[in-house]
Amino acid sequence: MAFSTSASRVSLSFECRSDSNLSGAVPRPDDARFSRNLNTASGKAPFGMCSLILRFPPNFVRQLSNKARRNCSNIGVAQIVAASWSNNQPPSSAAAAAKAVDAAASSAVSVPIAAGEDVVDNSKGLGLCNDSKFVQFEAVEDVHKPLILNGDGSVAIHAGERLGRGIVTDAITTPVVNTSAYFFKKTIDLIDFKEKRQVSFEYGRYGNPTTEVLEKKISQLEGAESTLLLASGMCASTVMMLALVPAGGHIITTTDCYRKTRIFIETFLPKMGITASVIDPADIAGLEHALDNHKVSLFFTESPTNPFLRCVDIELVSKLCHAKGAVVCIDGTFATPLNQKALALGADIILHSATKYLGGHNDVLAGCVSGSTEIISQIRNVHHVLGGTLNPNAAYLIIRGMKTLKLRVQQQNSTAQRMAELLEAHRKVKHVYYPGLKSHPEHELAKKQMTGFGGVVSFEVDGDLTTTIKFVDSLKIPYIAPSFGGCESIVDQPAIMSYWDISQSERAKYGIHDNLVRFSFGVEDFEDLEADVLQALEAI
Repeated sequence: MAFSTSASRVSLSFECRSDSNLSGAVPRPDDARFSRNLNTASGKAPFGMCSLILRFPPNFVRQLSNKARRNCSNIGVAQIVAASWSNNQPPSSAAAAAKAVDAAASSAVSVPIAAGEDVVDNSKGLGLCNDSKFVQFEAVEDVHKPLILNGDGSVAIHAGERLGRGIVTDAITTPVVNTSAYFFKKTIDLIDFKEKRQVSFEYGRYGNPTTEVLEKKISQLEGAESTLLLASGMCASTVMMLALVPAGGHIITTTDCYRKTRIFIETFLPKMGITASVIDPADIAGLEHALDNHKVSLFFTESPTNPFLRCVDIELVSKLCHAKGAVVCIDGTFATPLNQKALALGADIILHSATKYLGGHNDVLAGCVSGSTEIISQIRNVHHVLGGTLNPNAAYLIIRGMKTLKLRVQQQNSTAQRMAELLEAHRKVKHVYYPGLKSHPEHELAKKQMTGFGGVVSFEVDGDLTTTIKFVDSLKIPYIAPSFGGCESIVDQPAIMSYWDISQSERAKYGIHDNLVRFSFGVEDFEDLEADVLQALEAI
């Protein structure tokens, strides 16, 4: 239950009730911290003899002891006074302070209640009990006035939070709401919810206030109507496909992609009669052939791809697919929303493994899909059945990580570009794969649809499996690990990290040679990374 005494401030949502364990005015008159603020000129408490405990929303109240809640009561009443002061000249006496409170109370709606009746009403404002009446502070509309945020960096920091969030609090950081379910006060409230006259998350799998803040932030950054957060990037990919491709449907995807995505398309979807056409990322003729010869439901690819960083002409592909009624989903994990706006280029859905750049600290697993409300609602409905829910603590970590998204990506873009150029010129490197290089097959396309080329560089060392292992082991700064996009640099040899379970000849079919290295540059100083890579190359 929210209250407000000015158009510029809203305090915590809470309720009040009487407490038989307390007597007299609230707080104690002998408490110097509060007596000046709350006592009237006559020395009596402005709210009479009815002691108050301010009850926070159910996800908080169970974690508070009775004593802690009494303290919260004092804080809440003090906020009323402070809010009144903010619209007037600072009072010079206790009487002036009391006058401000009385003015706020007299301007509110007074509603009589029967003896013993619960004065709490979640649909209105804060009830302050005074004998047989309570004061209702009406909530003002749109207290979070829109800010002018033109830059992606500002949007990544403030969207979904300063621009307005469902959790009403004065805290700068978004609270973590740890709850698995949400209660209804009366059965009629449940019926209103079921008939869509009232809004609730109902159950933890269907949503969470903390997660919703992150969804709004990503939506604004991507220019999307809606975003759905899931437990991982793979969860986002699989749920999206299951939601949008009917049994017996057809998918078009590309040769270069994350291996686990390929496994799902090749081994799981056929069980539902779903077939796939696999084309080169630049093969427009192959795309048109597949569209003409199949009833295609979905075109799905990464851009840039993993691990060769191939780029798809998103605008052209979207135009061709839409003409045939197919939905276009781009996995933009390597690009990030800062380097590429896939929805603006014509795609219907943008997907991310938020584990990577969005989280940015190698400490959380998450995935997301963004697009129109209509399409994301279809995916959301399947998600509600399958699960794969993102924990609110993980959502908080990503919200925190996104505050520095622009700073991190700018540094990673710069480092990767300079390292790609250095590696391409080195005698012990056979080939470098990076969209920022003129030698990349889609360099001109990348320049057209990207504003930065990302922090991952793939390259082939001049040597065999053993030589490449020696290079990787000689590096001092990066971790040998999967994943990418974090503050720490990470290096891996795909032939071992991702494809070790299949033969060398099978790996070669996907272009995965034993000397291939994928290097994700973090935010370390460029000079340190440069020296480390050069010494490791000299060691082979």
